[in-house]
Amino acid sequence: MSSDTFTYSVIIIALIAVLTFGARFVPFALFSRGGRPPAVIQYLGNVLPPAVMVLLIVYCLKAVSITSGNHGLPEFVSIAAVVLLYKVFKNNLLAIVGGTGLYMFFIQTAFFGA
Repeated sequence: MSSDTFTYSVIIIALIAVLTFGARFVPFALFSRGGRPPAVIQYLGNVLPPAVMVLLIVYCLKAVSITSGNHGLPEFVSIAAVVLLYKVFKNNLLAIVGGTGLYMFFIQTAFFGA
């Protein structure tokens, strides 16, 4: 590795470290007045997590064909399992891991070759 390449690599790593630290530090610097965050920040904090989940669901289901193959059965059963696990246990991690595990079980065993 030449010295120029090494220098550029060190500069890039340092820049990424500074930007990452800054992205973590800025919210604390802006909103640590002891009061409540601005209303728009509270609104976004309430609205964005469900919106991101909906986008992820739409993205994951975009290639599912309900008119051919297994008709999306593993996907829809796994989604139902995630909803049920979350409603019963109120645990995001359990719901995600349970639904993912069920989906993997379905596509590896029950719907293998479908």
